[in-house]
Amino acid sequence: MASFFVIILLFVSHVSTSDTKVSHNGHSPSESYLTSIWHNRLYFYSGAALVFGIWFSLKLALKKKSFSGDVGSLVYKAVKNNDGDAVVHVSGVKIFYGSQTGTAKGFATELSEEVMALGLPAEVIDMKDYDPDDQLADECTSRSVCVFLVATYTDGQPTENAEWFCKWLEEASTDFRYGKTYLKGLRYAVFGLGNSVYVGHYNTVGKNVDKWLWMLSGMRIMTRVEGDCNVVKSRNGSIQGDFLAWKVKFLNRLQALAKGEKKSCGGNCKTGGSCKNKRKNRQEEEEEEVGEEEAALQNVSSEEDLMESSSDEEESGMQDEKRSGSVVDMEDLGNIMSSVKKAKRKEEGRGDVQVVKLSKLNGLKKIEDEGERREMITPALSEALTKQGYKLIGSHSGVKLCRWTKSMLRGRGGCYKHTFYGIESHRCMETTPSLACANKCVFCWRHHTNPVGTEWRWKMDPAEKILQDALEKHQNMIRQFRGVPGVKPERYEEGLAVKHCALSLVGEPIMYPEINTFIRLLHSQHISSFLVTNAQFPQEIRDLEPVTQLYVSVDASTKDSLKRIDRPLFKDFWPRFLDSLRALGEKRQRTVYRLTLVKAWNVEEMQAYSELIAMGQPDFVEVKGVTYCGESAASSLTMANVPWHQEVVAFVQQLADMLPQYEIACEHEHSNCLLIAHTKFKIDGEWWTWIDYERFQELVRAHEGSERQQSFSSLDYMAKTPSWALFGAREQGFDPADTRFQRRNKTKDISGC
Repeated sequence: MASFFVIILLFVSHVSTSDTKVSHNGHSPSESYLTSIWHNRLYFYSGAALVFGIWFSLKLALKKKSFSGDVGSLVYKAVKNNDGDAVVHVSGVKIFYGSQTGTAKGFATELSEEVMALGLPAEVIDMKDYDPDDQLADECTSRSVCVFLVATYTDGQPTENAEWFCKWLEEASTDFRYGKTYLKGLRYAVFGLGNSVYVGHYNTVGKNVDKWLWMLSGMRIMTRVEGDCNVVKSRNGSIQGDFLAWKVKFLNRLQALAKGEKKSCGGNCKTGGSCKNKRKNRQEEEEEEVGEEEAALQNVSSEEDLMESSSDEEESGMQDEKRSGSVVDMEDLGNIMSSVKKAKRKEEGRGDVQVVKLSKLNGLKKIEDEGERREMITPALSEALTKQGYKLIGSHSGVKLCRWTKSMLRGRGGCYKHTFYGIESHRCMETTPSLACANKCVFCWRHHTNPVGTEWRWKMDPAEKILQDALEKHQNMIRQFRGVPGVKPERYEEGLAVKHCALSLVGEPIMYPEINTFIRLLHSQHISSFLVTNAQFPQEIRDLEPVTQLYVSVDASTKDSLKRIDRPLFKDFWPRFLDSLRALGEKRQRTVYRLTLVKAWNVEEMQAYSELIAMGQPDFVEVKGVTYCGESAASSLTMANVPWHQEVVAFVQQLADMLPQYEIACEHEHSNCLLIAHTKFKIDGEWWTWIDYERFQELVRAHEGSERQQSFSSLDYMAKTPSWALFGAREQGFDPADTRFQRRNKTKDISGC
């Protein structure tokens, strides 16, 4: 082409010379023709330049095409930075599958082969062999891409091999201990397998996995696709066709990520998907993704935006609570606003349900007014709590698996009650017969979303039914750990037999009118009882049957600070509080003050605390740093209010010095908690803070057999404390028989029980 351009120039030059010579002669036809060319030489120059430009552009295009043909083999090669170090944008692909018939597993194998053909490492993972609690957070920093090929099984449930993975993911997405950003940095894609014939739960597992990952701040690298086994409605004629179409898009996206591209195109994408100027079906996918995210947001909002009411209109003012901005945790029981009175009541009634009222004189009386009858848990609240993993019992009770139960099943240590008193955490059931409470504490794990009241004005379920359902639901939750990675078989078997019951899940258990019957039923099944009360029902404390250990929450030591921290509903809350401590001092069985330290709120009231301890003379004083439960419109607490463990230790040491009959006995550093014990439990220089549970059951049976005439004291069922549980021990309260496990995001406070 360059030679042609030179020839044209020579020709034009020759014509110019000839024209000069011939101009002196006559004008022949050929000369006239050449003269015309000369006069129009500008057009010839332009044409030549145009041809040259086209040739040059074609040459560059062919060269670029040749370069792009080698991209597949170069995807995993490093892109050099200014220092010459390699930057790996994608370290590999991990393909998780949840399969029942083998289809998803086959897709996973096929995809891994395609990925490896691009030069990237690929790993196919069966979900039942993967422990998300240990490993999933590591994928946030490993620069890997996680693919989830999950099928929806019977009734919209996960397949058997994906059941535990999905359960963990669901709980983590609503558990404040993990936090909203737990999986920030995780890049993932989801392909669901389902059948649109099942309209009610078509591809629900794929949708849920996508939603839960997103709620934990995982980043989608592309829109979720739902494969359809129904060939009539499948976009590509079959689920194999759907997967093939998705696979092509995924591999293209993967190549872009491997080259460091943050978006799949050069336009203005909203969520990393396709541009608006792409073809229509890509546009629809983008809208679908945005719609899914909005739906997920609305789903979370609907679960949080529940209603709250008080059963005492005069004292609570029936004011609406502001909507909480934090993730709803297990104990978060929803907002019940005053409009609950107008809520639709369940049509089906229970024949064995009694309706009673706990009067301000702490007596029971029958409610004659049918208009006052209502269930504590409304239908809307019940539906929301069930989605969040609560196991609700009847109309006012609940049970849930404590995280320490899960921890001890895996041999990762028990809660502070294991260190202080010898509880086997994997055999402990956490429940409550009353979800309602008479306080709105600033550090409440429920963010004040559970029902509140000073009187029992709800329908009442029998104690036998509550305990039976609680045990059944608890055992079913334990059974879900069968075969889970890391769970010790011997502890799994032990966990099925409940040995302890912590009546501290939520609310005020002592408000339940049949609490004594419930406690007797626990003891009849050789289950120890640990009951917590908020010190607002002194008469109920006096009337309480002997329990293994009775707690009173002492969150503040002065009237003003108690009002500011606990925000009680009773107008006479301070006299009730003091009388509750006196009632506790009248008990002969084991008693405990539970102090929760809130920095800048109650850590300066040392002298006042010592006076309260002298009043009630508890056997033990537990001092624990407050657990931060996330942001809440109902609380102003922040991480700045959470004391460091050494600050708690310093406080306890000063407090113990002011108590002549008490010393520091035990420590559980993991829970930021210490135990001050009465010196009567220190025999010959050795602490006996643990409990002889078999001996306690013998004493309870003798007490009931004598028609409650034969009593017993806390010294009658004590046991020796092991050396590792003592304050100052190298283990700091962690059982050496277990293995300590640290989460990736150590900056978050995940203590508590």
